[in-house]
Order: sequence, then C-alpha cells, then structure tokens
Amino acid sequence: MRYEISKLRERSELLDEAAEWFHAKWGVPLEAYRESMMRCLRQEAPVPQWYLATEGDAIVGGLGVIENDFHDRRDLSPNVCAVYVEEDRRGRGIAGALLGIACEDMAGLGVDPLYLLTDHTSFYERYGWQFLCMVQGDGDPEPSRMYVHRRDV
Repeated sequence: MRYEISKLRERSELLDEAAEWFHAKWGVPLEAYRESMMRCLRQEAPVPQWYLATEGDAIVGGLGVIENDFHDRRDLSPNVCAVYVEEDRRGRGIAGALLGIACEDMAGLGVDPLYLLTDHTSFYERYGWQFLCMVQGDGDPEPSRMYVHRRDV
C-alpha cells in the first residue's frame, strides 16, 4: 500500500488520532500534543505544525515543528520533533518524505532554518540536514546532536 503525507492543518479530523499516536510513541503527555495540534489548527502563527504519513486509515509516521524540543539552546528554533515511522514501514522513504514536506512547507510559511535534536548519526544528513553542534537536552545526562536545515538558495 502507498502512503500519503498530510499537513494536520488540512486534515483536522485526524487531530485526536494523531495526538494519541504521538503520545503512544514518545510518552509526552497526551494533552501537550492536543494543545500543540489545536494551536496548529488555529493557524495563529506558523509554529507549531504537524505532519502525518497515512496508509489507508492508519497513521504510519509523523513529525512536528515546535518552538523548542526540550533543550537548553532556545536560540536554535523552531525544532522538528517527534520524528517517527512505524518499525514495519521503515526503509520506504516515509521519514524522508515527511522531512521534505515539513522543510518545504515551513519555508513557504517564512520559517527557515529549522533545527532538529537527535542522537542519530548519519540518518538526517541523507535529507539535507547538517550537524551544527552539541546541545544539552532537558534532563539528559549527555549532550545530543543538533542539526540544521537551511533552504537551498
């Protein structure tokens, strides 16, 4: 089955399901996701935004763009967060498609660059992200990698 990438602001009927899905993947309180997604739907500002990959009626991947993804570098904002693809759907380009749509959409909303906090090495480079520096995640014992994505000029 082929996946479809959607902007939550264009698929508001998925709000409750998306909030539950992200909560199940990351353990962040459900209400935090719902509140952020409601702000996205109100379109008061370009951030936050949420993006989903679906196959039929099932969410199989997603990510968000929020002001800060729980780290001490408040100047490195906004942040791509909660990047996740179901394990049995990995290796099909879903994460790359989500990242591409998010970067393109955010640039269209006047938001560039984007930042991303991760422990992964080499994955995000495939999609045009560049290592920027190490930052301290809230409550993390060790620093994590901060990446940046700038729109091609």
